[in-house]
Amino acid sequence: METVIAFIVIFGALVFFHELGHFIFAKRAGILCREFAIGFGPKVFSMKKGETTYTIRLLPLGGFVRMAGEDPEMIDVKRGQVVGLLFHEDGKVKKVIVNHKDEYPDAKIIEVERADFEHELYIEGYEGDDERLQRFELSDPAYIVIDREEVQIAPYDRQFGSKTLGQRAMAIFAGPLMNFILALVIFILIGLLQGYPVDKPVIGELTEDGAARQAGLQQGDVVMSINGQPMSSWTDVVTIIRKSPEKPLQFQVNRNGQIIDLTVTPEKKTIEGETIGLIGVYGPMEKSFVGAIKQGALETYYWTKEIIVGLGHLLTGKFSFDMLSGPVGIAVSTHKVAQSGVYYLMKWGAILSINLGIINLLPLPALDGGRLTFFAIEALRGKPIDRQKEGIVHFIGFALLMLLMLVVTWNDIQKFFL
Repeated sequence: METVIAFIVIFGALVFFHELGHFIFAKRAGILCREFAIGFGPKVFSMKKGETTYTIRLLPLGGFVRMAGEDPEMIDVKRGQVVGLLFHEDGKVKKVIVNHKDEYPDAKIIEVERADFEHELYIEGYEGDDERLQRFELSDPAYIVIDREEVQIAPYDRQFGSKTLGQRAMAIFAGPLMNFILALVIFILIGLLQGYPVDKPVIGELTEDGAARQAGLQQGDVVMSINGQPMSSWTDVVTIIRKSPEKPLQFQVNRNGQIIDLTVTPEKKTIEGETIGLIGVYGPMEKSFVGAIKQGALETYYWTKEIIVGLGHLLTGKFSFDMLSGPVGIAVSTHKVAQSGVYYLMKWGAILSINLGIINLLPLPALDGGRLTFFAIEALRGKPIDRQKEGIVHFIGFALLMLLMLVVTWNDIQKFFL
């Protein structure tokens, strides 16, 4: 249960901030966002605030922001269709009722002659036996009611496709961008709360049963020399210790201004075929706002590079397909990391966030990178690709991604449970 909760919290947070990026920049561009959803499948929770419905759905495997105009607008009425109209006090139509008109006794019933819900924003029709064509302007906002569900009518200037290429690209790119920003913030928080490693010859935290504690070393001791060799960095200290398993080392340390000589004998340990010396000491840590920001940026850069290199190895065959993990593998890894402490869990969340950002930027259909690729083609050719053709490509891409997800999930199940 703890594993499930940790996975849902971490993955939900990553998805939330990813979709928040899309949402913020879509709203800044003036795009009507119909729904902000975490998860897929049936709705578990739903709340409407302003123009947007916020939902949590059953399967916590992603999320989406439904923007007006991203998919073809389904809000339409045909000639000859009978609809009901409700009006604002200024005489403009606030609701167009398609079904269950009898539930609105105040509605004006008309037979539609023509309507434009995108550009001129009007509806024309005949009332009863009156042969005069009447024209009614739509208010802003106006809604169409279909099967008792209200859907806000989106004028063309509120639709995704009406925005400049730069605005559309930014609304899509902002999702992965938010994942990198989230990772940076998490790494900075770790640096502020836990501290960050520094390359100074200072004794950090000691293990309970290590050779360092037994010899009398204390946290905060400044290592001046080992066997008479001056120490200028933690790297120097680690190097000489690793090279000296079971060999007594003469430490000279500065403890609060007092010079102390100690003998420490590193324990011998074999790691991946290499025999090294260990004394049970962690490296020194410091806390500062500027240092935490610098360390956060370095960590974000490091893990971004490592993940990109890993993807490159996958493409060149140096990385086995069986080593890929899906939701099941991530959940198992999350459980293992959670047992190591909250800071390790935070770092794991940051790495997953970077991973999510990079994967979404791949130029594959149905991913944000695929959308951005189509925008790049649009910029080169000077006009957008046919939306129907683009939609088919994304649909095929989505189906292939779902197939890949099933294969990876099956690999995870075999790896961890069979």
